[in-house]
Amino acid sequence: MGTRKLQAPQGLHFEEFQVGDMVESGGRTITEADIVGFAALSGDWNRIHTDAEYSRQQMFGQRVAHGLLVLSVASGLAVRLGFMEETVLAFMGLEWEFRKPVFIGDTVRLRATVADKRPMPRLGGGVVAFKMEVLNQKDQVVQRGLWKILCRGLPQEDSPATSS
Repeated sequence: MGTRKLQAPQGLHFEEFQVGDMVESGGRTITEADIVGFAALSGDWNRIHTDAEYSRQQMFGQRVAHGLLVLSVASGLAVRLGFMEETVLAFMGLEWEFRKPVFIGDTVRLRATVADKRPMPRLGGGVVAFKMEVLNQKDQVVQRGLWKILCRGLPQEDSPATSS
């Protein structure tokens, strides 16, 4: 099955997704402000993220962005792509791997590929599984996994048999 690029200024319905569809976001540079803000929001002030002098002595030699910060940025990048706008009913779950560190100044982007889909008519649509990859400016996969999203189905037209 060929890969087609997802193009949607407005959300796609369950039936409009095809396995193999792919889209890639623009980039987002991770800043020191992102890390400090995430530490404040989450309460995770681990020194590997927030203490430059301490981090210089650790395995990466510099501060590392929180893995969950990068996952959160990936979620925002996915929403900005538009294909889920107005049609996502629920985020059903994820499996996720943290593959490489992300540093202050790294620019990440998201590649989303439809991996599977399963109709769920009783819930008004179906579950779409996306293979998600977060890539850095060197095209290295820094995080990856599978997201499952419940998407709204196409609106049902009144059929002549049901109209009075």
